[in-house]
Order: sequence, then structure tokens, then C-alpha cells
Amino acid sequence: QIAFMTLTLFPIRLFFAAFMMLLAWPFAFIASMGSDEQELEKPLSWWRKIVDILLKAIMRLMWLAGGFHWINVKGRRALPAEAAILTVAPHSSYFDAIPVTMTFASIVMKAESKDIPVWGTLIKYIRPVFVSRSDQDSRRKTVEEIKRRAQSDGKWPQIMIFPEGTCTNRSCLITFKPGAFIPGVPVQPVVLRYPNKLDTITWTWQGPGALEILWLTLCQFHNSVEIEFLPVYIPSEEERKNPVLYANNVRRVMAEALGVSVTDYTFEDCQLALAEGQLRLPSDTCLLEFAKLVRSLGLKPETLEDDLDKYAASAMKMKKEKIDLKEFSAYLEFPVSHTLESMFALFDENEDGIIDIREFVIALSVVCKPSKTLETIQLAFQLYQSKNGTITEEDLAHILKTAMGVSQINVTHLFRAVDEEEKGEITYDDFYRFAELHPHFAEDYLYADQMGAESGLETSSLSAPNGICTDFSPENTEDKNKPLQKKLN
Repeated sequence: QIAFMTLTLFPIRLFFAAFMMLLAWPFAFIASMGSDEQELEKPLSWWRKIVDILLKAIMRLMWLAGGFHWINVKGRRALPAEAAILTVAPHSSYFDAIPVTMTFASIVMKAESKDIPVWGTLIKYIRPVFVSRSDQDSRRKTVEEIKRRAQSDGKWPQIMIFPEGTCTNRSCLITFKPGAFIPGVPVQPVVLRYPNKLDTITWTWQGPGALEILWLTLCQFHNSVEIEFLPVYIPSEEERKNPVLYANNVRRVMAEALGVSVTDYTFEDCQLALAEGQLRLPSDTCLLEFAKLVRSLGLKPETLEDDLDKYAASAMKMKKEKIDLKEFSAYLEFPVSHTLESMFALFDENEDGIIDIREFVIALSVVCKPSKTLETIQLAFQLYQSKNGTITEEDLAHILKTAMGVSQINVTHLFRAVDEEEKGEITYDDFYRFAELHPHFAEDYLYADQMGAESGLETSSLSAPNGICTDFSPENTEDKNKPLQKKLN
């Protein structure tokens, strides 16, 4: 079917869809000219209403060309005065733009998007909230702009937000980002479904790329999509004061409507689990739990690398000294809490009430730089090395065990391969040269040795394809009262 459609219908559909987008451009360009902020807050003039209808019709024809012959819409879309924000989930594909083109609601977009030829003009027409990556204060400004528009009593168009913040494979709803819920105004949840026999829609960080998804989807004779507008969710006073609680409660409503579970893992956790560095995390790693605790403790992603430098410098001064919970609290400058106790327990390998702070620093480095394996190992060498700059096999075992978040690991094969002169100790330069010659050293010298071992170490190749990996199975995250897995047993 794919071979036949590629030679027949695919080029026709691709041409027609591109033509529709080009046809929409002049209308969007003219309607966007000279629009200042005050004018945007006024009701649409008669000619802009005509442009609005024309653009929606052209966009609908574009999706028709892609095989979306009909779009099944359930429920009633609320008026802007009823719900200023539409929260859409699950977010799994660029085809999720269908409800955007149907409603012409504003969206949150990267500022760079407005410079894309043709597409940038269409984006500017819907008056998005632009986010600038070069502006360090962009996150705060974005939240303030969303809040300003949401509290304008319907003067601005509705804002459509995908609160998951990334594409997933629709098997569950990951943690919602709080931006849409900070204004504390009513929101209307909107759920998306693609009930197709063959899934060519899903576009995540694993699996087919954007062009392959487009090709396979256009090769399907018909593509189904369902958009359901759920009842407006009016927050309680407690939810208005607590955006995270508000986000979680809305997510639960949307998950029930979709018939899927929720998981407390986030996009950052997915990046950590599926990082492309030389050390891929095994399925039984406890670093995912550690990453959750880091967030719960209040360490912010944007300042995490600076925090890492500070903690690493302190750890080097402490050298090999072990510390108790009270000293750990003082070290992190956080009061003793259940979260801090849970984090401490991850590193309390002998359950004797003391931990090696160097292990915390290594784990934090992996969370900060999941793809930069050698940077973490270099830092670990600095923490463990003797006065002459060397470490032993036992030290290497501690380093890699912590960096992978497992209870046991056999590094003998790897250490002997690095220690060519059989000195019984290696430097970071030795390790770096070896890693340059053997970029897949973990697969060749660690994972292979561990297969079938008692630790149950597995490579990330056993992850579920095209999205959320096996570590993110919702049923594993429901019971928060389960005891935490320790790194060492």
C-alpha cells in the first residue's frame, strides 16, 4: 500500500497541501499588517471576520488533502468569557495543529517561529504568545502575558496550551506544566484522539522522524481524529492559590475522559532515561526517582548546573568524609523534610545513617547533563582520585554504579581494558583516550557483562518504541507509599 500510494496519491496530496498553505499566506499577511495591541483587543472588523472564515476554510482543505476527510468534534467549545484558556492533551504530533487551525486560538510558540517563511506569517495571524530562548527572563514574561490575556474578560482570543510540554505516545498523561494554571481562571480541557488502525501520527523523540511521519500519514487513504471539548473546569480557591494542584486535578479529569492513566514523570525524566550518552540508564535505575526528588526539593532546572558546581566544590573539600542526615541538610542548605529523607535514603547503602556525598554529586551531574557522560565521569575522577590523580577498580565501580543508579555492577572487564599497563590504577586521561577509541564502551564492556546477572541490568534497547519508555509505565507510579528503591542493597 505504501509503495502504491507513494507513486500515486502521495505526491498529489503533498502538492495540494502545500498549495493550500501558500494560498493562505497572502490573506494572513494582509490581515496581520498594521495590527497593534490595542486593535487586537477590539472585536474583529467585518473584513477580518471574512478573512477568518476564508483562512479556516483553506486550512480545512489542507487537512482534507492529508486524508483527514472528516473531523469528529464532541462537546461545545466555551466562549472566551467562559474559559480564556484551552488545555489540550495528549500532545503527540504536529497534527495536533488541527484544533488550532479550526479555532484560531492563540498558542505559545518559540519567537524564532515567526521568521519561518509562509508558516511564520500564519503563526503571527493567530496572535501567539512568543517565547524567546535568548531571553533568560522569558519564562516569567510568558507566564505574565498568559495571565494578562486570560484576565482580559474575553477581549483577547482564547489561548490554546499543550500543558504536557512535549510529544508523548498517548499511553498516559505526563506531568502538566503549571503555566496554563497560574492565572487561576477557568480552563476548558480538550482531549485529542487518533483512532486509526495504524498509528502513523505519533511523533516523539524515539521512532520515525517528522518527514517519515508526514510521508506515512499521507500514504493512508483516511486518517481519523476526534476532538472533544470537556466541560469548563472552574478552580476552587485552593486550586487558584496552588497552580500545581490545579494542573494535577485538570489532568486527572482529562485522563478519565481518555481512559488512560497519569504518571508523575515529566519530559525532563524522559530525556534522562533516553539520553544518547555512552552510559544509557538501565530499566532498574533509581536515578529517575532521584530526579523526581530533586524537583520536589525545589532545585530549579535553570539553576541546576550552577548548583552542581557549588555542591561539587564543597564535596571536594570534604574529600572522603561521610555525613549524616543533619549534615546533608546543612550541605544542601535545605531543612530536613520527608523529601530530603527520601533522597538521603537513596544513598544510604548500608542503612547506617551516613552517606558518601560524592555519590550525590555524581547523580546530580547525570540529571543535569544526561547526554554528557564524559563530563560526569571527569567530575567523578576529580572527586575520587588520589594525590597522584589516579583511581582504583573499586573507585570506578562506585562511580559507574552511581552514574547508572544500580545496586551492583561488574567493571573488571572495563578497568582491565583501560589499564593497559596493568598498574592497578588509571587516570582520567587514560579513561578519556580509551573512550575516544571505544565510544560504545558501555555496551561492549558493561552491559554485555551484566546481562543475566542478579542485578537485572538491561540496556535502553528494551525500552518501549516511539515514546514513553518502560520506566514510565503508569502502573508503576500510582502507589506513592511504596518504599523507595535504594541504590545499593
